[in-house]
Amino acid sequence: MLPRPGENGVEWQVSPGLTAYEQAVSFMEERANLIYEGRAPELIWLVEHPPLYTAGTSTRSEDLKSNLFPVHQTGRGGQYTYHGPGQRVAYVMLDLNRRKPDLRAFVCALEAWVIATLAAFNIRGERREDRVGVWVKRPDKAPGLKGEIAEDKIAALGIRVRRWVTFHGLSINVEPDLDHFSGIVPCGIAEAHYGVTSLVDLGLPVTMADVDVVLKREFEPLFGKID
Repeated sequence: MLPRPGENGVEWQVSPGLTAYEQAVSFMEERANLIYEGRAPELIWLVEHPPLYTAGTSTRSEDLKSNLFPVHQTGRGGQYTYHGPGQRVAYVMLDLNRRKPDLRAFVCALEAWVIATLAAFNIRGERREDRVGVWVKRPDKAPGLKGEIAEDKIAALGIRVRRWVTFHGLSINVEPDLDHFSGIVPCGIAEAHYGVTSLVDLGLPVTMADVDVVLKREFEPLFGKID
């Protein structure tokens, strides 16, 4: 668990509609600078994007299978990721100078936040040492060549840190069009028994507002107070 912040707390914003990716990156960079300078509080910003792919710092050209949607180069870690309507993107702008300057602890806390959120909907999300993100076992799907249980990714993580202030963050698949992932090898994981899923794909009629309520509730025990 990361230490709680000071008395200023954390701001929480939810943007309606679809937010252009370039606009989001510009806003995050400016806000991260203000947070570092002590001129703005930390921020959790929840958005949806129009359909697009983002390319992290570890991308491989062969993992872009089709230019279905615009591709945005980004400074976050990771490989290719899809964003689009029906996916909750949580941009996390926290000052680790005030908390704990430990990236591993921060990533673990993000994963724990997603796992706790999924648990509220009776979904068991799990982390994997060799794969980034949060995964759900799918014994109903075809196993791997060696009999491995099929697993689907339900949440992706990709962060950037500047002067120990974080930005970018995570995405949870609530009800995106899963066919939109077909233009990339998501996060560079190509094995046939690894796929993608969503809350609705798993049979849960969950809305974005439902997820937002749980994200806010589960954030506080891990990261501290939200004003």
